[in-house]
Amino acid sequence: MAVQSAATESDAQKLKFIEEMTKATDDVQQKVLAEILSRNAETEYLRRYRVDKETDRDQFKAKVPVVTYEDLQPAIQRIADGDRSPILCSHPISEFLTSSGTSAGERKLMPTIQEELDRRQILYSLLMPVMNLYVPGLDKGKGLYFLFIKSETKTPGGLPARPVLTSYYKSDHFKLRPYDPFNVYTSPTAAILCTDSFQSMYAQMLCGLLQRLDVLRVGAVFASGLLRAIRFLQLHWRDLADDIAAGTLSAKITDPSIRGSVAEILKPDKDLAEFIVSECSSENFAGIITRIWPNTKYLDVIVTGAMAQYIPTLEYYSGGLPMACTMYASSECYFGLNLKPMCDPSEVSYTIMPNMAYFEFLPHDPTVAPKLDPPPHLLDLADVEVGKEYELVITTYAGLYRYRVGDILRVTGFHNAAPQFRFVRRKNVILSIESDKTDEAELQGAVERASALLRPYGATVVEYTSQADATKIPGHYVIYWELLLKEEGKWPEKKVLNDCCLEMEEAMNTVYRQSRAADGSIGPLEIRVVKRGTFEELMDYAISRGASINQYKVPRCVTFPPIIELLDSRVISAHFSPACPKWSPHRRST
Repeated sequence: MAVQSAATESDAQKLKFIEEMTKATDDVQQKVLAEILSRNAETEYLRRYRVDKETDRDQFKAKVPVVTYEDLQPAIQRIADGDRSPILCSHPISEFLTSSGTSAGERKLMPTIQEELDRRQILYSLLMPVMNLYVPGLDKGKGLYFLFIKSETKTPGGLPARPVLTSYYKSDHFKLRPYDPFNVYTSPTAAILCTDSFQSMYAQMLCGLLQRLDVLRVGAVFASGLLRAIRFLQLHWRDLADDIAAGTLSAKITDPSIRGSVAEILKPDKDLAEFIVSECSSENFAGIITRIWPNTKYLDVIVTGAMAQYIPTLEYYSGGLPMACTMYASSECYFGLNLKPMCDPSEVSYTIMPNMAYFEFLPHDPTVAPKLDPPPHLLDLADVEVGKEYELVITTYAGLYRYRVGDILRVTGFHNAAPQFRFVRRKNVILSIESDKTDEAELQGAVERASALLRPYGATVVEYTSQADATKIPGHYVIYWELLLKEEGKWPEKKVLNDCCLEMEEAMNTVYRQSRAADGSIGPLEIRVVKRGTFEELMDYAISRGASINQYKVPRCVTFPPIIELLDSRVISAHFSPACPKWSPHRRST
């Protein structure tokens, strides 16, 4: 990277740090593992495998097994129940970070320690120095970011259990962060820290409108979160405009901290109120982001993995603004960052920073059944090969050892000695009727392929989920679609939507197509079109049951009966595949 092109001396130091870390990838990794084992050698878990301070990397791999959450769950439960002995980590477990993944229907609890906040802060501090290389002048304005927390719970032993971003936003690292002209938000901290999602969103949107000409970037954690904010504006623009015209905050906002912080900037502005009415009163929200916030240079949202399906809708609302995916992180660990944040979303690769944890990679070949005996050989961070896919395995300072995260990554290249990875998918199967196994990436690809048939009509799939309906024989896949019709669009004919069903089936794997075409063990795929706003209701329902608004992602498969009932109650039309997909016993040519 061009350290000499850094915007400030501080930026230059951060970019130099990235260069140093990535040039010495393997040395840094060996040092990280040695530190983790040295400090945690007396823990119950490592003693069980006869690991001590002198254990080297090869011995560690030979002695300590590769594990999943289910393997660690008994130890984690003991900590959650109040056992303070050094079970997994010598440092006290300060809290549990609740993963968006689940185990036996419950959110996973990831133990963490106080110093992990410092480690995560290091990665956060690298993002803007990299972005400043590509987008100049970000210190001349502000960022409109829709950020949220959720109310936390406590384990039986009294430790907080909350999403990783709630932990970060409630920490002094965020609340007491020093002024940085490159990281000024329009949202008051009081609004971000409000657990009432309506009041939080209302205040953040209002402050974003009041400071609309200062906004240089618009973002949320996930693409779906930014779309939720646009939907909120569609529903509440009149109330927001009334508040701006009068210079007083709606009585619906009762949180005193929010009222106090908004009062500092809310003054009567009839011109701005009239502008908002003129822009929002029509149903045409195409390009609404750049119409309301005309100085926006890019969107800062995650649009990789399952979030890629939101790209067309974001392009519609933003007028085609670039979308920056800046970092790769999870509840278990913060991994790395995108060194080319303004690249096309399809080209996003993340450089894993070797100082964050100790990383190993389990070779993943989707065409070959995994062999468990003998156990597969895991590669170190510096030894992976370009073009190959791997499952990520981590060892952390907080007490996860050779833990399978479940992410499948593809190596796209190297920055110095550090590999760069494209996120492929979560290692999971979301739909299955018989011997078929359809994963999230495959379902998403099928939706994208079928939705191409809607383009001539000015329609797009805004959101989708699915279920494997086994109530009939044979069972079949049900896909729920919520459609967005552009201003001059035309609702697709029934035949077109029927053809979308077949197009999805043509995109499925050979086992599915054989089951449909040759075996008759799977019935025709069904698309159920739901009313506009249905997925908003789905999210509200999930939040009412304790989901984090910040980490919420639409489930790509639903099995919980009340959710299926909600979706089915909003169906406006149902469509079935009119024929069987093509299948032959020979492999498809690629």
